[in-house]
Amino acid sequence: MAIESVPLLDRARAAVLAEAEYERFADLVRSLDDDWTRRTDCPAWDVRAMVAHVLGAMESHVSPRELVHQLRAGGRAAGDRPLIDGITEVQVAERAHLSTSRLVERLTATAPRAARARRRLPAPLRRIPLKQDVGGVMETWTMGYLYDVIYTRDTWMHRIDIARATGRPLVLTADHDGRVVADVAAEWARRHGRPFRLHLTGPAGGTYVAGDGEEITLDAVEFCRILSGRGSGTGLLAQPVPF
Repeated sequence: MAIESVPLLDRARAAVLAEAEYERFADLVRSLDDDWTRRTDCPAWDVRAMVAHVLGAMESHVSPRELVHQLRAGGRAAGDRPLIDGITEVQVAERAHLSTSRLVERLTATAPRAARARRRLPAPLRRIPLKQDVGGVMETWTMGYLYDVIYTRDTWMHRIDIARATGRPLVLTADHDGRVVADVAAEWARRHGRPFRLHLTGPAGGTYVAGDGEEITLDAVEFCRILSGRGSGTGLLAQPVPF
């Protein structure tokens, strides 16, 4: 497929992916047993902390008061660091008292509500600009991009992190995970702007082409892990994509 043929995620399709990803993440979390203290590919977090982060993000979607709280407390916690670092610290710290069973209960109850809330974000809020560091470069995002794209990618990648940490099966399908990967590949291509032939293997894979350039063959999940900073890549694979 020509990479320019990958359509941008519109609001409706983004909502479908968000709902499905939250369901899959909740399913994986409900399957956990004695896995909560296992370390993940995010060095500061074990499985429990990662679930607390995702739950915190979901709860900020369904409650404007919680969102404002996380923004303010996260700003104080971040100091000179990026705001997102402070927000994730607050999400994890403020849920550290919850038992694992309570984490599961709250995640299960919140996931569908969070997906609906993201879909209903009002147009004026979708246009709000946000500053974010990507690979050492400060970018300006919109709240709509954050809600439609990044929150789904973040949850998707953390589902991969937890499956890798615990040995639990990672559910991958072409219609869902393949669409997430295609969107990542398209953004990666726009960011570096160079010709390539990309062959991604596995259930979420596909072939994407832009001219006749660097040839890359890689597992689709590993491709995304590298672009997210969880692995190292050379050439065009050194181009980061936000998750």
